Amino acid sequence: MNALLPALTATARAAAHANPGTNCRCPDPDTVLADRADDAVVVRHGGVVAKAHDPGTDPAGLSLRLTVAARLPDVLLAPLDPAPVTVHGRQVTCWPYGTPVDPDTPWDAPWEAAASLLARLHRAPAPAGLPAMRGPAKAARAIRRLRMLGPHPAAGPVLRAWSALPAWARAEAPPPSARHLCHGDLHLGQLVRHPADTGPWRLIDVDDLGVGDPAWDLARPAAWYACGLLPPDEWTRFLTAYRREGGPAVPAEGDPWPALDVPARALTVQTAALAVVKSHTQGRELDEVEQAMVDACVRMSAVAPELTHGGAI
Repeated sequence: MNALLPALTATARAAAHANPGTNCRCPDPDTVLADRADDAVVVRHGGVVAKAHDPGTDPAGLSLRLTVAARLPDVLLAPLDPAPVTVHGRQVTCWPYGTPVDPDTPWDAPWEAAASLLARLHRAPAPAGLPAMRGPAKAARAIRRLRMLGPHPAAGPVLRAWSALPAWARAEAPPPSARHLCHGDLHLGQLVRHPADTGPWRLIDVDDLGVGDPAWDLARPAAWYACGLLPPDEWTRFLTAYRREGGPAVPAEGDPWPALDVPARALTVQTAALAVVKSHTQGRELDEVEQAMVDACVRMSAVAPELTHGGAI
């Protein structure tokens, strides 16, 4: 990692200086946006972001995902170059910088924009050979991490809620019949404005992009709503915008929960599992939001999935 960070910074600088549209104003500072040993490392220089992807990233799969982003610039932020480069054994891509959602103004979150972008992504054709979207795999990985933790007072209800899910929801990949183009990890941190500050919203992070069940992309906001963490009016704005744009994950009208219930449960379990692991690693108690997700798992493990529609996780 020590050798990767300066090399990645140099890559970001070179890309910024080679692309006049990035508005580099040297001596712009270099900013480390993410530095996780087992995940992505991200560095910004001026108007360019260089990302070293997960060490296990498949180069062929990443290239296909970058091609999708380049072909859908009205939905996904397009890379500066659709071909990744290798830096210290890691796949590296460069992107224009976009302004992220402000976490200090949750009342101004762009839920309608997120829903509209998702619907347009779900309606777009997927190129041949595109891998499966990694939403289900990430849920299964979160459970493996929780099990490796060993005994923990919050682990029991989370694991029971996971076991109560249908087998297809606990699989590593979506069923072969699910062939929509999906983001794979939708949350508000995956939206940026480009051009920075003034441009329209775009989805970012193609690492989990692939074919699958589009309901998984709606599962996180659905789970937050069902757990009481997303106000009803914001959930309604999101769902209405998705339907208005013709999104295929839910019926155009009527009850959306038959399509969303199981994916929302899976995302609740995933979020709770990661919360337990994170709090244990940091040597602290679960915070209020984390505890809410674990409490939802307690309720889920006691009630059959088909009985909990309409925000009753």
